[in-house]
Amino acid sequence: MNFTQFNLDPRLMVGIKKSGYDTATPIQEAAIPAALRGRDIIGTAQTGTGKTAAFVLPILNKLLDGQHNVARALIVTPTRELAEQIHDVVKILSAGTKLKSATIYGGVGAGSQIQALRNGAEILVACPGRLLDLINQGHAKMGNIEVLVLDEADRMFDMGFLPDVKRIVKAVPEKRQTMLFSATFPSEVELLASTTLKQPQKIAMGISRPAYTVTHALYPVPPHLKTPLLLELLKRTDTNSVLVFTRTKYRAQKVSQQILRAGFKVTSLHGDRSQGQRQAALKGFKSGHHDIMVATDIAARGLDIETISHVINYDMPDTADAYIHRIGRTGRAQRTGDAFTLVTEEDKDIIRILERIMGQALKRETLEGFDYTPPAPPRTDTGRGRGAPRNDSRRPPKPAPTPKSYGRNRLAPRKSK
Repeated sequence: MNFTQFNLDPRLMVGIKKSGYDTATPIQEAAIPAALRGRDIIGTAQTGTGKTAAFVLPILNKLLDGQHNVARALIVTPTRELAEQIHDVVKILSAGTKLKSATIYGGVGAGSQIQALRNGAEILVACPGRLLDLINQGHAKMGNIEVLVLDEADRMFDMGFLPDVKRIVKAVPEKRQTMLFSATFPSEVELLASTTLKQPQKIAMGISRPAYTVTHALYPVPPHLKTPLLLELLKRTDTNSVLVFTRTKYRAQKVSQQILRAGFKVTSLHGDRSQGQRQAALKGFKSGHHDIMVATDIAARGLDIETISHVINYDMPDTADAYIHRIGRTGRAQRTGDAFTLVTEEDKDIIRILERIMGQALKRETLEGFDYTPPAPPRTDTGRGRGAPRNDSRRPPKPAPTPKSYGRNRLAPRKSK
C-alpha cells in the first residue's frame, strides 16, 4: 500500500518523502487507517517494522486541525534513548508542518523542557518520572491531550513504571484516543489496557518469534574464553556495525575496554553513563565513528539503527523475550543480519526454550583455528576463605580511564555510503 492511499493531509507528504517511505509496512497498513478513524488500538509488532510511524502519522494528521500552541498529543515511553528516537521520527515526519514537539525525561536539566512547554509544544514524547514531576509542578498541563500513546508498555512494567503510567492516564482527559503497544502482555499490562482503552482494535504482527531476516548461530565456549573468542570473531567477521550485549553495566564497560585495547573503534551504552555520554555514544555509533557498541539491555528495546549488521550476545539474556528483542536490532527494514551468541553450560535451559519457540535447532559453530584448550586461571584468594563462592555482585574496582586514541580499526573496510 502506497502512503498516498491513506488520504493523509498533503502537508505530511513532505516528511514522508524526507523519510524515504514509499510502501507501507504491514503494521503501518493495519494501524494507520484505524488510527485515522480515531479508534483506540492495542498493537504488537516485531521490532524494526515501522511501528513508530504507524502512530506518529495519525497524530500529526489530527493535530494539523484545531487548537495550536498547547500540548495535544502525549507519547509515553520507558527510556530516554527511545524517547529521542521517537522524537526524531516526529521531527522528520512533521517537516512540512509548523507543529512543535519536545522530549521530557530525567537525567538532564528540566529548564529547556519547561521552556519547550511554555513555547507551546503540541506533541510531548516523555518518560514517566520527569513528566509526573512537571505535571505536579504545574509546568506540564494535560487538559488538552487528545491522543495518548503508551509505547513499550511491558517494558515500562518491567522497569517499575506502571504506577506512574496509571497516574499519567488519570491526568489526561477521559475523552481521548489511546494507542497501546506492547511486545508481550503480562496480566498487569492486560489490566492496564482493559481499563485505559475503549473498544480497541487489536493489531498483532507476530512478536513471538525472531525476525526471519536474522541468521542465528551459537558459539559454545568456556566462560574464561569468552573475551578471546569475541575478539577473534570481530577480527574475522566482515561487518559494518556491530552491537554487543552484556548482562551487567560493569561487564559492558570492561568488555568495551578490552575491545578498545584490541584496536577497534568502540563505544558503550549502559546505566552508569551520563545522559550526555549516552547520547554521544548513540550518535557516534549511528554515524559510523564507532564500529562497535557494547550495551546492556537498556538498548534492547527500540534502538532504531537500520544498518546494524551483527548482534553478538556476549552473555545470553535471561529470557527468550529479551533474546528476541536483542537480536531485533539487526535484520531491520527487510535487511539481513546475523546474531552470534556465546553460550556456556549454564545457558542450556534458555537455549531449549528458544529452539522450541523457533521450531528448529539453533546452529552450533566452532571457530576454526581458535584454541579452546587453555584452562581457566586459578582463582585468587580474596580472604573469603577456602571454597567460598565467588561473589560477582561485589563492587568492582573503578575502571581505568578510556584512552583518547581509538587505535587502528581492524574491522573489514566500511563500504562507502
